[in-house]
Amino acid sequence: MQCFEASARHLSFTRAAEELSLTQSAVSKQVAQLEAALEHKLFRRVRKRLQLTPEGSLYLTEARKILAQVEMSTRYMLSYGGESEVLNVTTLPTFGARWLIPRLNGFRYSHPGIYLNITNRVEPFDMEKERVDVAFFYGHGAWPKTECVKILDEEVVPVCSPSIAPQTPFDDPLQLTQLVLLQSATRPEAWHDWFDAQGYYTEHSYHGPRFDTFYMAIRAAQAGCGVALIPRFLVTEELEEGKLIIPWHFSLKSRDAYYMACPENMGEVTKVKSFMEWITARIDG
Repeated sequence: MQCFEASARHLSFTRAAEELSLTQSAVSKQVAQLEAALEHKLFRRVRKRLQLTPEGSLYLTEARKILAQVEMSTRYMLSYGGESEVLNVTTLPTFGARWLIPRLNGFRYSHPGIYLNITNRVEPFDMEKERVDVAFFYGHGAWPKTECVKILDEEVVPVCSPSIAPQTPFDDPLQLTQLVLLQSATRPEAWHDWFDAQGYYTEHSYHGPRFDTFYMAIRAAQAGCGVALIPRFLVTEELEEGKLIIPWHFSLKSRDAYYMACPENMGEVTKVKSFMEWITARIDG
């Protein structure tokens, strides 16, 4: 595959061979074997020059993805010492950036043998199959075959840019619909529930631009695109700095909460226990 990628990049077996420190015939033979395995010609030979076939162009895209992943995995493994352990952590995107990351400060120095590998996950998944050691999620605290620790509750508030807020305060929350209601893809009922808790109903509860993450919704609100319904703890900084305001002071406590979980058979594993204890000690920080 490396021979093919280099040949496609240079459109020359000779230059590919020079790059890979191989002979021209060795590179040509490797490509021929690949073509035989795929049962498709990857190159055309035109006037002693190479041209990619349509199949070759398609395969080049896939080959580069695979080679990039192999290189990334190799560097990933080389970055750890023999006495080190990798702790795979998943988190919700905005929660991870706004709440989790600040609480990781100092963990590396206190636990030099544990290397954190942190990724974002929004959709449900099987922790054991995905080889995830610790996951942060929003829900009702029940996840099959896991141990869950409650992290914090949340209350949602409407926020918008001061630039679009009217000079005269609103008389009722339905007037927020004049500002465009920014929607959360993961909380489609959010606006409906917020209005309902105050005894109001509007057909606009489900209308408006929809965003995958709270971070995108926050940025859209800051840009003046409308009003977003956001957990207060995720916009503390923007509210304090005046980048966002609360145009109608009603907060709704969510029925669900944020949790930290690990596979039920991993709770006493040192790296998992150390990390969960570290986070638990900083929940109120």
